[in-house]
Amino acid sequence: MTLDSEYRREDETAHPPHLFEAYRSTALRSPMQPLIRLPQMEGELSGPVGGGAGLLGPAMADLTRQHRGEPLGQRIKVAGRVLDEDGRAVPNTLIEIWQANAAGRYIHARDQWDAPIDPNFTGMGRVVTDEEGRYLFTTIRPGAYPWGNHHNAWRPAHIHFSLLGPAFATRLVTQMYFEGDPLIALDPIAQAVPADACERLVARFDLSLTEPSQALGYAFDIVLRGHAATPMEA
Repeated sequence: MTLDSEYRREDETAHPPHLFEAYRSTALRSPMQPLIRLPQMEGELSGPVGGGAGLLGPAMADLTRQHRGEPLGQRIKVAGRVLDEDGRAVPNTLIEIWQANAAGRYIHARDQWDAPIDPNFTGMGRVVTDEEGRYLFTTIRPGAYPWGNHHNAWRPAHIHFSLLGPAFATRLVTQMYFEGDPLIALDPIAQAVPADACERLVARFDLSLTEPSQALGYAFDIVLRGHAATPMEA
C-alpha cells in the first residue's frame, strides 16, 4: 500500500455540468442541491501500486487479435501520453477502453438496435503506461449509433477511456472522438463540454503513427488536471 498527499482538485470549468438540458438523462441523475466537498481520507489516498494492474492479467493492447478471425472495419492505432497538470509524464497508469464495433454496436444485452454483431470483436482493451506515460492501442474505428435522446439522435464515433492511478480516488473516465466527424457538433454529450475544452476530446490523424497497409494512426494525449485538462465524465 502507498500513501500519497492530497490530490489537487480538478478545474471544473473544463468539465461538463451535471445538468445539461439537451442531454435528457442528466435531469434524472444530476444533484439538485449544491455539492459538499468532503476531505480526502486515507482510504482514498492509498491503494495498490499501479492501480492493481498486475491483478488483471496480461495487457490487451490489440483489440483486433482477441479472436480467431479478423474483425470487420478500418484498423486504427490510437496512441498518446498521460500527463499531469505540469506536463510531466504519468507512468504506471492503467488505461482501459471500450467501444462499439465498426457497425456501431456494443456486445451488451441492452444494445439491440438493428446493426450486426461482429463475432471477432469484443471492443475492450487495457494497457499500462510506460515510464514516459505512453500508451498504444490497435483497434477498429467504431461506427456511429442511434441513442434515442431526441429525434434522429446519433452518437458520433467514439472510444471510452478509463484511467486508474495508484489510489482508489484516482479513476477518471472520458471519451475520445475523431477529427472531422460532423456528428460531434450535433451531439448533446459532446456539446455539454465547453467549446475550447471539447477540442481536447478529439483525436488527430497522425501519419507518423500510421502503419503502411495496416492501420491509420490517431494521436490522443490525456491531461489529468490544470488549464489544459482533458474533460472527464462526472
